[in-house]
Amino acid sequence: MRSKVVFSKADDYTLPKYGRALGIYPYYRELISAQDTEVALPNGNKVIMLGSNCYLGLTTHPKVKEAAIEAIKKYGTGCSGSRLLNGTLDLHIKLEKELADFLGKEECIMYSTGFLANLGVMPAMMRRKDYIIMDELNHASLYEGSKLALCEVVRFNHNDMDDLEAKLKGLPEEAGKMIVVDGVYSMEGDIANLPKIVELSTKYSSVLLVDDAHGVGVLGKDGRGTCDHFGLTKKADFIMGTFSKSFASIGGYIASDHRTIDFLKHHSRSLIFSASLPPASTAAAQAALSIMKSEPERRERLWHNTKLIKEGLNSLGFKTGISTTPIIPVYLSEMEKVVRFTRKLLDNGVFVNPVLPPAVPPNHCILRVSLMATHTDDQIERALAAFKRIGTKMGFI
Repeated sequence: MRSKVVFSKADDYTLPKYGRALGIYPYYRELISAQDTEVALPNGNKVIMLGSNCYLGLTTHPKVKEAAIEAIKKYGTGCSGSRLLNGTLDLHIKLEKELADFLGKEECIMYSTGFLANLGVMPAMMRRKDYIIMDELNHASLYEGSKLALCEVVRFNHNDMDDLEAKLKGLPEEAGKMIVVDGVYSMEGDIANLPKIVELSTKYSSVLLVDDAHGVGVLGKDGRGTCDHFGLTKKADFIMGTFSKSFASIGGYIASDHRTIDFLKHHSRSLIFSASLPPASTAAAQAALSIMKSEPERRERLWHNTKLIKEGLNSLGFKTGISTTPIIPVYLSEMEKVVRFTRKLLDNGVFVNPVLPPAVPPNHCILRVSLMATHTDDQIERALAAFKRIGTKMGFI
């Protein structure tokens, strides 16, 4: 018998049904091609992809695909166990060493996803009477990890250093404290004020965790990330990242010192109780890392594309906020207008992501535009033309 109490949330949730009835439901859109600068829809239409996190355009790189294929030939499709027990391959060990060296840390441990990395580090490191101090716009996985830590969680206003200091000042001196921030914020596209955060971290005896999922591959020398961008790698106690963005794969990692990583290997539950990263994903990420270091022109092209589309959107009259990275929010405010704009863009050959509550505050809904190094000037100009047509018709510009 179906429980009304248990299932009431599902039974009362009608928003997707409403969107589907209007033909504007914006999620779970099916693609039948590779994640490239243009993707194919089931109806056969090709659209320009402005919704991917593949910043360096490596998901279709021949070397990345070949590495994955060769790994399957040698190791099969999975590891059938956790890293702690039977699931550690030489591939994992090699990539962890290369990542640690690349990020400027002593050691690194890989998780099956970036979400699991953030679920694993805070509960393992923090105690009940400790404090986690979070930027209010941190990624959802950081908030979920902080909940599992069972300690006090204190939020500070986004990138507001005065508010961060006020919050730190109010905490007990003797308590353990961890400041947790994104390096690059995934919706706003701005960069954490790491120089000031490091200064406050030192002043108030706090450790620092930087989630650099959207910074590695984009910022810093050879794409080493936000900490390297500011010359503060040694000051960050934990650098977290994912393989699902610039690394064109899936997985996550935490980089820190030898003793801390060894502790996580034996206490981080989302590592110990999850199956290890598949061979193909590991090999793909390793190949992507090699390309990241050897082809700096990809980042140069990425920044060229970013400048081109941001200036184009601004010149049309769209508001793109405080973004300084290849993540560019287009602020349209109302939820229904955002999903209608999303649908019209798709019908006009452009794929973007609508971002709605709870990912953003009510009436601050956005179209999230993200660039790839492999986009051409022609693709960007065609996308801007679509924004202009639809923006004019809908009264946004």
